Amino acid sequence: MKQNFTVRQGALDGVEAFLSVAQHRSFRKAAAELGVTPSAISWAIRTLESRIGAALFIRTTRSVGLTEAGERFLSRAKPAFEELVAASAVAHDLGQRPTGLLRLSVPRAVVPILLEPLIASFCQAYPEVEVEIAASEELIDLAAEGFDAGIRLGQFIAADMIAVRLTPPFPFVVVSSPEYLRRSKRPERIEDLRQHACLRMRRSNGSIAPWSFVNGNKTVEAIVSGPLIANDFPALLGAAIEGMGLAQVPEPIAAGPTKAGKLVHVLQPFAPTVPGVFLYYPGRHQMMPKLRAFIDHAKSRSDAANKI
Repeated sequence: MKQNFTVRQGALDGVEAFLSVAQHRSFRKAAAELGVTPSAISWAIRTLESRIGAALFIRTTRSVGLTEAGERFLSRAKPAFEELVAASAVAHDLGQRPTGLLRLSVPRAVVPILLEPLIASFCQAYPEVEVEIAASEELIDLAAEGFDAGIRLGQFIAADMIAVRLTPPFPFVVVSSPEYLRRSKRPERIEDLRQHACLRMRRSNGSIAPWSFVNGNKTVEAIVSGPLIANDFPALLGAAIEGMGLAQVPEPIAAGPTKAGKLVHVLQPFAPTVPGVFLYYPGRHQMMPKLRAFIDHAKSRSDAANKI
C-alpha cells in the first residue's frame, strides 16, 4: 500500500529518494521502488534541493537528468549511503546471532583459575565472537566504559546489576609458605596475627582492606600490618609463596600452590565464606546474542562442574 512519508530535517533527508530517482531517471519508478507516491518523491527532492541550495535534476515532460550539482552530489552520496546500508546490515546481523566483540572486565585472580578454561571452550563453540578481557581490580561502570559484562566476587556487585553465579561459595583462607612458618610461630588465634607479617590488599577506593574472620557466630575484622601492600590477590599469593608473610586470599587461587606444597593453611577454623564469583551485567530490555550465548555457556559449565 502506497503512503506519503514525511522526514525530519536532517542531513540525510531525501537522499534515498534522490539516489532512486538518479538510478531510474524517473520519479514514478523511484516512487514504485520505495513504496510511496510520486508526489512524495517530488516533495522529498524539492526539500533536499532547497536545503542544499542547488537544483539536482533537470526535469522535462519526457525525461529526468542530473545537473552538474546533481552529478557531483551523486558521486559522493551514493558510496556513503551504501556504506550506511552496509552498516545497518552488520548491526542487524549482530542482533540476530552470536558474533562481534565481547568485552569483559575481570579481576586478575579469576583469569587463570576460571576464565581461561571458560573462554577457551566458549571461543571454540562460538568462533564468530571475539573476546576481549580487561584484567583490573577496579569496579568500573560497565556501560560507561563500553563493557558487555564483568566478573567479580558477589559481595562487590552493585544491587542494580543482574548476576549469574559462576562458582559455589568458597572460603577466604590465610596461607603461608612452610619456610615462613619455620621462622615464625604458627598462629593459632586471630590475635596472634599481631606478631606476624601480614600481606595486605589495597582496595580500588584507596583503603586497605582489613582481614575478615568468623569466630563462632560473630564476624571479626582484624587490622593487620606487614611488609607488602598490593592491589590484587595474585601479587599477595606470589609474595606469600616467597616467604614474605601471611596472605588472606580466595581459596580457589591458593588451591594449586597448596597442593604443590608451596603453601599451607593457617587459622582454618576462622575462615569466612564468601558468596563466590559471579558474572554480572546491566539489566537491558534487549540483550545482544553474543552476551546471551556467553551467559548460557558459563551457566552450563557451572552447572556441570557443580554436579561433579
